[in-house]
Amino acid sequence: MENTILLRLSLAFILIMHSVPSIISGDINSFGRDYLDGIGFFPFGIYVAWTVKLIHLFSVIFLLMNRFLKITAIANILIFIVGIILIHGKEGWFVVGGGRNGVEFSFLLIVCFLSLAFPKGLLHFKKKNVL
Repeated sequence: MENTILLRLSLAFILIMHSVPSIISGDINSFGRDYLDGIGFFPFGIYVAWTVKLIHLFSVIFLLMNRFLKITAIANILIFIVGIILIHGKEGWFVVGGGRNGVEFSFLLIVCFLSLAFPKGLLHFKKKNVL
């Protein structure tokens, strides 16, 4: 069994900090109505925004329980890829320093979730004993 506790705790902390404050402040509703509706998700922008945040919240639970890691990883990877396409890609690579709001953090989270879902690597296949 792989030791993934630090990775799981770190990802859980990032996801909870990415979701709970925006839910409490109401920013999630603004993001859904003002941004997502404005780029073509109308009238579903607010529902898409809440779906993303609820996936993040359930992911925290699954990460802490060490359960459903592949589906948790895949769901979050899809969210981060869409975030790169819709928001971060046009800002370049750097989050800070050489730019602002770029893809580097999303890229790192995608790699972390891939490492969690496939701890032996993406190309590792278990050989089955046929005898």
